[in-house]
Amino acid sequence: MPEHGPQHRQTGQGEAQPDAKNLPQTVEQRNPGIPLDLDWVMRATANRSAIERRAASLPGRRSLKKDHQAAWLARAISCIDLTTLAGDDTPGRVQRLCAKARQPVRADLLKTLGLPGLTVGAVCVYHDMIAPAVTALAGSGIPVAAVSTGFPAGLSPFHLRLAEIGESVAAGAAEIDIVISRRHVLTGNWQALYEEMQAFRAACGNAHVKAILATGELGTLQNVARASLICMMAGADFIKTSTGKEPVNATLPVTLVMLRAIRDYHDATGVRVGYKPAGGISKAKDAVTYLALIKDELGGRWLRPDLFRFGASSLLGDIERQLEHHVSGAYSAGWRHAIS
Repeated sequence: MPEHGPQHRQTGQGEAQPDAKNLPQTVEQRNPGIPLDLDWVMRATANRSAIERRAASLPGRRSLKKDHQAAWLARAISCIDLTTLAGDDTPGRVQRLCAKARQPVRADLLKTLGLPGLTVGAVCVYHDMIAPAVTALAGSGIPVAAVSTGFPAGLSPFHLRLAEIGESVAAGAAEIDIVISRRHVLTGNWQALYEEMQAFRAACGNAHVKAILATGELGTLQNVARASLICMMAGADFIKTSTGKEPVNATLPVTLVMLRAIRDYHDATGVRVGYKPAGGISKAKDAVTYLALIKDELGGRWLRPDLFRFGASSLLGDIERQLEHHVSGAYSAGWRHAIS
């Protein structure tokens, strides 16, 4: 696991009370980054066997029932980046997705649960779908996130990746999910990764930036730990596991490594950086497992949408189905809870 680095603690860190409809930068002071500290990065290690043992024990450790389970599932909904990243996306599909984002669960169920204002954390789309998403979400307080920088491979010319960020911000995206160059990690070129992330952060301006590590393509958990630290040092507001397009996406071992890196960065700097697992999280019980791990490792402050998001498309449907069971005592067919 990453070891604690030297103290780079920032001063003036506010402790504003979080609001689910606010962007991270309006609740928690944004991560300003710190100078590249290669000594700290190279001390970061990962004991795979210990990490995998811990991760394997997590799903069976807790059993939430009734109101407690419903509360955790409602929290999971508030932290979802409801996502559509398909080649056949249309404005109509995005508009329907945004309607689901505004009312993620049937109105009668929300009323019974006492959560009439519940929404998801954001809607995530490709650049061309930003405009219809912004229009559909107007007045809701739900931000639009856009994937950028040659998503998912991140191999387009660098100047075009920077220009893509600028175009998406100008189109109304309040959050930008960038992809790092995996080759910098695989070759150990940490200086290049740091400078790339700094450039992406600068191009985002006031938009909040999530750094996608594509952990399934980084080779080792040690590389995941080091890439996490580099991106945070360069100013990432969130670190994110995956594009959702890799053969292996979010996993509990990878999550544990990234959370420990976030904890160490916070201990050293006083800055809270967010976390987003993406890809392969489709069941309500898995969402609860991730939330429990976040609470164990980072504390309850991270269980809010300004510091935690699920990158998901089908997860919401299963959660809604579980909430209907909680209210009615009967399971409904999955088709009754369409996403868009």
